[in-house]
Amino acid sequence: MIEFKNVVKRYPPDKVALDGINLRIDDGEFVFIMGESGAGKTTMTRLLLREEKPTSGDLIVSGTNLSKMPSAHIPRYRRHLGVVFQDFRLFPKKTAFENVAFALQVVGSASSAEVKSRVMSMLRIVGLEEKASRLPSELSGGEQQRVALARALINNPHTIIADEPTGNLDAKLSLEIMSLLIKMREYGKTVVVVTHAEELAKSFQKRIVRISGGKIVEDIPAGGDIQ
Repeated sequence: MIEFKNVVKRYPPDKVALDGINLRIDDGEFVFIMGESGAGKTTMTRLLLREEKPTSGDLIVSGTNLSKMPSAHIPRYRRHLGVVFQDFRLFPKKTAFENVAFALQVVGSASSAEVKSRVMSMLRIVGLEEKASRLPSELSGGEQQRVALARALINNPHTIIADEPTGNLDAKLSLEIMSLLIKMREYGKTVVVVTHAEELAKSFQKRIVRISGGKIVEDIPAGGDIQ
């Protein structure tokens, strides 16, 4: 579960990025966080990744209060997150297989045979098994984002955070990537998608939390009436 409890985030000298956010996201839920540029979406993402701490309030993820987490515990916490970025962030000189394997090797708990098996299985899930040996430059934008998604999933995270995952893709590829993210719920993942892609989000009939000026202004349940 993810829970923001009266979370405030201020930046010097007097910018209020988040102003008393209260939000609960249950395990296995799929949620779109929406808002215009400057609404506070990026700040929420940075807090969830524990790149920053709230100025006040509590942010609790799977029972851990990030507001009080010692810095030494951050790497371990992040191993339980899968993160997908707008700009893919792939290593340009590593193949699709190597990009995904890298996230597994960093943890260092798998044998070479297990790495190969798990990486190929993950590439199969995202439809790229036959392109495992391709470099990012040899893949389309949508395929690169699929590699990034496979990398985010390889360590079996409990939560996936996708920050504008379709920002660099056309409409067709955006639909494909979003469909893959929604499929992750079948594996018991909690999925948080931060986006400004209004029509795309509406088409999936999932929960939409809309923020503006650092406040939640709308919380529409899955299948709810969207204006």
